[in-house]
Amino acid sequence: MVKVLSEMAAAGESPEILFWVGCAGSFDQRVQRITKAFADILNKTNTSFAILGSEEACTGDPARRAGNEFVFQMLAYQNIQTLNNYNIKKIVTTCPHCFNTIKNEYPVLGGSYEVIHHATLLQEMIKAGKIKMKEAGDFKGKKITYHDSCYLGRANGIYEAPREVLQALDADLVEMKSCRTKGLCCGAGGGQMFKEDEPGDKRINVARTEEAIATGASVVAAACPFCMIMWEDGVKQKGKEAEIELKDIAELINERMV
Repeated sequence: MVKVLSEMAAAGESPEILFWVGCAGSFDQRVQRITKAFADILNKTNTSFAILGSEEACTGDPARRAGNEFVFQMLAYQNIQTLNNYNIKKIVTTCPHCFNTIKNEYPVLGGSYEVIHHATLLQEMIKAGKIKMKEAGDFKGKKITYHDSCYLGRANGIYEAPREVLQALDADLVEMKSCRTKGLCCGAGGGQMFKEDEPGDKRINVARTEEAIATGASVVAAACPFCMIMWEDGVKQKGKEAEIELKDIAELINERMV
């Protein structure tokens, strides 16, 4: 069950956490599965949360990266007004772009909140024993590689949390050639998702897919909806859909939870 904040407020209730779904998590069919998986985890762990529903607008990240500061500020002020009206203190999101924008760029506009990426929240829940995994390890002996999102990794220094989450699966975590501080962009950030390719010999998501193939991993784990979309295209272009499974860390954990 997912509660909408306006309904909770009307009943005189307030959630512990606001789950910021994001545009991709709301409208992209593939990414909707990530949203549902994370909501399932929150429900299974009896975490008090709510979403804004139709009151949630785009954070403005793509507009600012593309150079449209006016649209960014218009969207940001709208969201900040909504969040402040509900007296929101703590926000969790599955999107590093939303995470980075609300955490680092909203405060100067009057929106200061505790913002957590779902990788960090899952890490905390596993450490606290709130998330318990099934004994029979489907992933035991399987090779999993993790892709560092630019806005989670280099922009915010979050490298260990998603890897610790994956270690709970008891899988064999293998690193790609470009990882952590030297991670390779999926090709979607900075507004690139919404524009035509620039001249070059190879699309960046295809180059990244080739790095994953070289590890021999059967599962590529991500923690960003933009990355997931680009990975799906890359794997299809290499004809590896039957060999490589693409999953968000929330989907992997939700599948293995007791």
